Amino acid sequence: MNAPLRRVAISVLVLFTLLIVNVNYIQVVRSDELRRDQGNTRVLAEEYNRERGSIIVDGTEVALSVPTDGRLTYLRQYPQGPEYAAVTGYYSLVYGNALTEYAANDVLSGNDPRLTLRRLSDLFTGRDPAGGDVLLTLDAAVQEAAMTALGDRTGAIVALDPRTGAVLGQASTPTYDPNQLSSHEPDAIRAYWDQLQAADPEPLFNRAISGSFSPGSVFKVVVSAAALADGYEPDTAVPAPDVYELPGSSATLENFDGSSCNGGADQPLIEALTISCNTAFAELGVALGEERLRETAEAFGIDGEGFEMPLQVEASTLGEIEGDAQLAVSSIGQQDVQLTPMQAAMVAAAIANGGVLMSPYLVEQVRAPDLSVIDQTDPEERQRAVSAEVAEQLTEMMRSVVDNGTGRAARLPGIQVAGKTGTAQVAEGVPDHNWFIGFAPADDPQIAVAVFVANGGGTGGGVAAPMGRDVMAALLAGQGG
Repeated sequence: MNAPLRRVAISVLVLFTLLIVNVNYIQVVRSDELRRDQGNTRVLAEEYNRERGSIIVDGTEVALSVPTDGRLTYLRQYPQGPEYAAVTGYYSLVYGNALTEYAANDVLSGNDPRLTLRRLSDLFTGRDPAGGDVLLTLDAAVQEAAMTALGDRTGAIVALDPRTGAVLGQASTPTYDPNQLSSHEPDAIRAYWDQLQAADPEPLFNRAISGSFSPGSVFKVVVSAAALADGYEPDTAVPAPDVYELPGSSATLENFDGSSCNGGADQPLIEALTISCNTAFAELGVALGEERLRETAEAFGIDGEGFEMPLQVEASTLGEIEGDAQLAVSSIGQQDVQLTPMQAAMVAAAIANGGVLMSPYLVEQVRAPDLSVIDQTDPEERQRAVSAEVAEQLTEMMRSVVDNGTGRAARLPGIQVAGKTGTAQVAEGVPDHNWFIGFAPADDPQIAVAVFVANGGGTGGGVAAPMGRDVMAALLAGQGG
């Protein structure tokens, strides 16, 4: 063979080798990545010809597939679409899927490795392939109460079982109708998507887990925890001046509406929390120091790191604190302190659970098409936030908030409620955010809740506390509480 032919032969051999390597790389190494790519409509179209599993709450399908006579064999439906949209997400031929529809896609579509034997059986028996079901931890009454309480406000409510970490409710408003994103009409889907994208505030933004916001005075619970762990008692007197001069600064800090907490005199820590005294907690935070405050916040999970449950939860953080002036403002939940409603609920839940923070989880069970259980979530302790003694003291102080202070609107007849309100300043001329965190019954906690209302314009006690009360009542009424 002459030299030119040899070079051509070698070149062809190299090209074939590269082609084979590339094909194997795509089919083996990147196969899962490409299959899960939201832009891969071919995979979605194939999945539409298989009965997708259901998403179930309290025995009711909140997402299911129904047969059609069209080109695509099955249509995804959401019977209570807007009520559960912040949990189910959507399953769209055009825009892929989101939230539980995305996180549990392998199970729902029937592609999960745990369903391999089922798929083989389908192949040999001729039975139509189907996906598995996902059973959520949500309580239907709690979810309904949360969405009703939010109404046309912009905000979020998260409810947890403090004993296990199970998510009992997760609501975000404004909401949307996932049915309109999951139809078989691409033009209609795109039109609705454009409508949602143009809306302000944006309905697709999940405020329960994807947004972090200034928590205001609910953060005083964390400062109280740091103080109690440092040797303070609920009746320890703390300075509560009418005006607090921020250290190293010419700026001053006042109480809400320029009010006086105790005539400018010292007051017990429990009373400072009960009436939500800004100056007392600003000065207390400085006395404790940044290290103690940050350490306590991190123990509650406020550490600048997000997590999955399996939905992705945005990080909550104290932010950067440069000097005692910023530390003072951070100690009343302002400056750069940012919490998700999920994280705020975790703070309440940890206190309710004797100081132990459980990992939140949303999926109770995964079932195969034959209803056999292939996976079940076991409650998992994430970390100890505070000692049992400190948790008991915090409970006493938070009960005082509801019994005697800013959280009176969260009272439930015959049931002790522990809670804390928050009113967070946003910007000059912008209405404040409103917050409430709490749990009930205080002596045997079964539900912990966080309520967030964006730019509600009122106070946490006036706007958010009654909403928290209604959500807690929904669960307790169902249990005969």
